[in-house]
Amino acid sequence: MGKKVSMQQIADYLGVSKFVVSKALSGKGGVSDQTKERVIQAASQLGYFAQSATALRPAETAPAGVKPRTRQKKIVIVLMPNIRFQTRESTYWGKIVNGISAKLEEDGLGILIVSEHSVDHFMDILNPKGIMGLIGVGVISSSLLLEVHRMGIPMVLVDHEDALIPTDTVFVNNTDCMYRLTRYMIGLGHRRLQFVGSHQFSRSFTDRWIGFRSAVEEELGTAAGGAEKLLSIDGLTGPAAEGEIVAWAEAARTGGELPTAWLCANDMIAIHVLRALGSLGIEVPGEAAVTGFDNIEDAYRSRPPLTTVNVPKETLGRRAVERLLARIAKPSDPLDKLLINGEVLYRDSTFKR
Repeated sequence: MGKKVSMQQIADYLGVSKFVVSKALSGKGGVSDQTKERVIQAASQLGYFAQSATALRPAETAPAGVKPRTRQKKIVIVLMPNIRFQTRESTYWGKIVNGISAKLEEDGLGILIVSEHSVDHFMDILNPKGIMGLIGVGVISSSLLLEVHRMGIPMVLVDHEDALIPTDTVFVNNTDCMYRLTRYMIGLGHRRLQFVGSHQFSRSFTDRWIGFRSAVEEELGTAAGGAEKLLSIDGLTGPAAEGEIVAWAEAARTGGELPTAWLCANDMIAIHVLRALGSLGIEVPGEAAVTGFDNIEDAYRSRPPLTTVNVPKETLGRRAVERLLARIAKPSDPLDKLLINGEVLYRDSTFKR
């Protein structure tokens, strides 16, 4: 067996200090994202993670003539660190977890939901010997994912990916769905379209922005899909976002550039847009059209009900379990990014011009 790769070797390879390497690998800050990415890539190339991973112990076999002990149910951790929004009660995340739980139960596996976001605390409660694998749901920090990867625990991410941490992922086909929805709105006669949502918030939001921009540029010309068509609103935003939307809309109306179609990165943002436009006396769908994405329960309860994209949430959860079990069975297979088709639901918040 060759010598172990040290942090000093990684530092020498990159021409940086050992302190920088230590900071980057700890995931606790102190170095730029660019430097962190370089360090993690170099560490991966040199085999640092492979040697530092703690392999899961295989099931023990009882000696001949000895009655084996009753086996405990194998456990899969479901990591949902953003406990303020990503909970089992959530109309979006909760249904994904329901899909995970149902599939695990069918396969005779246990589930442990963990909402811890601190690396240190997570490591305190983690017992790798009792864990079959992990499914991450929603946005999870690189530092937390790095620790799971370093320990050699098979992992699948739902609705999230991290460029620094190689792993299987499961998404709805965000780009294609938003592309179809945007083309539908253009087909209705809209020419002043606006995307609402921070394209830096998550991979899903990025892909939805790409789908919107691709459709606009294809149908209306390259200039029509510029950065000014993006109103950056955080995906986990609260009612305070309405004030920002109101201010932006007032300025746009004063300049004669008020959008007639607002395509939002998720349903919650769309509901804030509906309220903001209502406070300005702008009728939906009479004067403006609004669309969402995800099809949470509040989408059809809103007034008017939202045109949106239905994300098959429980299917995402079930497919994540299937991918995890396949990864455990064949750990050396190439990584997969599964894309599940969504369906556009046409409701009263859009209109024909």
